[in-house]
Amino acid sequence: MLTEYLPILIFLVVAGGLGIVLIAIGFGAGTLLGVRKPDAAKLSPYECGFEAFEDSRMKFDVRYYLVAIVFIIFDLEIIFFVPWAISLDRIGTFGLLAMAPFFLLLAVGFAYEWKKGALEWD
Repeated sequence: MLTEYLPILIFLVVAGGLGIVLIAIGFGAGTLLGVRKPDAAKLSPYECGFEAFEDSRMKFDVRYYLVAIVFIIFDLEIIFFVPWAISLDRIGTFGLLAMAPFFLLLAVGFAYEWKKGALEWD
């Protein structure tokens, strides 16, 4: 049974070793080839070429979160359609009828979100 997991173990050891080696090379080359002299300008937050003019902890509009949640929900539900559509020729009418309530629920949810204005960004 252990021989079945040996390739996975070898892969993990090689991947971990390669990661450690690459990180060590990055730190070593930075020390040997370049001089690190951090100062206030180098350590300051940088965004778009100019100083930040507002607090980064400002509040976001709740509509942003609503749109994000609606996107995640519908995106995950749409993923269920891919294997169903691929195997529709094998599962036939039974598969079509089994997926109909799911699709109907998805359509009703979309209509509800549209009517409530969750998709508006005014």
